[in-house]
Amino acid sequence: MKTRMFLFIAAFGTLLTSCSSSKSVSGKVYKKNVHASYYADKFNGRKTASGEKFHNGNYTAAHKKLPFGTKVKVTNIANEKWVIVEINDRGPFTPGREIDLTKKAFMEIADSKNHGSLKVNIEIIK
Repeated sequence: MKTRMFLFIAAFGTLLTSCSSSKSVSGKVYKKNVHASYYADKFNGRKTASGEKFHNGNYTAAHKKLPFGTKVKVTNIANEKWVIVEINDRGPFTPGREIDLTKKAFMEIADSKNHGSLKVNIEIIK
């Protein structure tokens, strides 16, 4: 009887853990407390450095060194909102900026829609 009860509790605990609604994604910390900005609409339709067409409605980003296809989690330090984007372009070329996000990705994590940059942490997912 004790064995059955133990197995039931263990199975129930496993079930609860696997059904968790927490959306937690973490990776290897790449950079902390760096500036992120977003692309201007004038870049829509132009080719990125990887050869893909740029669309501000996608979840992509530009970085100077990370390989194309790298997926990164970008977290706004101020509010802990995060988004996952794929590197498909080179940049930003403004001194002091680490990553350029598409407008869609940037606005998803921004507190104020009136600022063009924010402080973020970057983690490499894959």
